[in-house]
Amino acid sequence: MELQVTGKGNKYVATDKTGKVLYSVRKKGFGSRYNLMDASNYYNLYTLVQTGDDKKPGFTIILNDNVFLSMECKSLFLDPTIVARGKEFSFELRSKDRKEFEIIRNGTSVGHIHTLSAVNGEFQYSIEIENTAFDDYIPLFAVAIDKAFGEMNK
Repeated sequence: MELQVTGKGNKYVATDKTGKVLYSVRKKGFGSRYNLMDASNYYNLYTLVQTGDDKKPGFTIILNDNVFLSMECKSLFLDPTIVARGKEFSFELRSKDRKEFEIIRNGTSVGHIHTLSAVNGEFQYSIEIENTAFDDYIPLFAVAIDKAFGEMNK
């Protein structure tokens, strides 16, 4: 599965390789909540909540008002890694340069997230992930990377 996640202000759009919009992510209210919506912008699939600060970013992915995944940034500089833990699985988003991330699920590499610079100064994130590891919340990984490392990468 290949996705392109493009940020514009407080909104992100996830498209497939043909340019068809699959998801949108919008900031809700004044807090640090981002709703992952389906292509019609009618149904809220997941919510990403920023729980940490700039020095130790953390995130929670919520499904039906329950914590689905807890994400924690282990390191911002030496070995940039975000660890996401759920009840039945875990993910690691591991990088060396804060731009190219390897997606590791339960200890096995299942894909990559590449950071690309757009003309307008915003970042685009190209996600390549195995079909068996893909789920609707995967575009929120790009949003978490943008919020944790975006300012450093500019």
